[in-house]
Amino acid sequence: MARQFRAEQTRATIIEAAADLFDRHGYESTSLSDIVEHARVTKGALYFHFAAKEDLAHEIMEMQSRTVRRLAHDVEESGYSSLEALMRITFQLARLAVELPVVRAGLRLASLGVGVRPPLPHPFTELLDLSTARILGAVKEADVHPDTDIEAAAHALVSFFVGTRVTGRTLEPHARLPRRTAEMWRLLVRALVPVTRRPRYLSLAAQLERETRAV
Repeated sequence: MARQFRAEQTRATIIEAAADLFDRHGYESTSLSDIVEHARVTKGALYFHFAAKEDLAHEIMEMQSRTVRRLAHDVEESGYSSLEALMRITFQLARLAVELPVVRAGLRLASLGVGVRPPLPHPFTELLDLSTARILGAVKEADVHPDTDIEAAAHALVSFFVGTRVTGRTLEPHARLPRRTAEMWRLLVRALVPVTRRPRYLSLAAQLERETRAV
């Protein structure tokens, strides 16, 4: 039991070290030797858990995917409106991207075009599907204009959210992501939400930014 626990700890340490390096330096610029040094493990320990750098990248994207699915499930169980659920998911992802190298690295690996192994969906496809379903629900709930191009709105949201992270990586600290997420929602709410319902969602964006930054 103790040996298994140590092996699991080592595996987690390797994943976190790889994620940190992939996020800070990129996939191509990170070698297995870099990961071994950063994780402070032996090469034998790394190869015991992962045969290649690609396996590490795939595991990180799988973990990021599980995080998104878990967040979506937890928010759905809370009974929020479709639009509030979508807003809460993006703010929680922003918080986790600030706190966890794995979430940051998952987004960066996807943006760098690192291959995804089936049946794992591409992270952007997963976010697009999630956004499309919530925006469609918001249209039905009259929180979004009925003539909204749902596919275009979902694509814009995902591009905005991911692009903010990509741009911010070189221009500002990742701790700024909650603020950028709030700015994104202030623009989207004014573009998508009927005038009578805007105050609720503009107020929610401000509230979620405060909550996210306070955690």
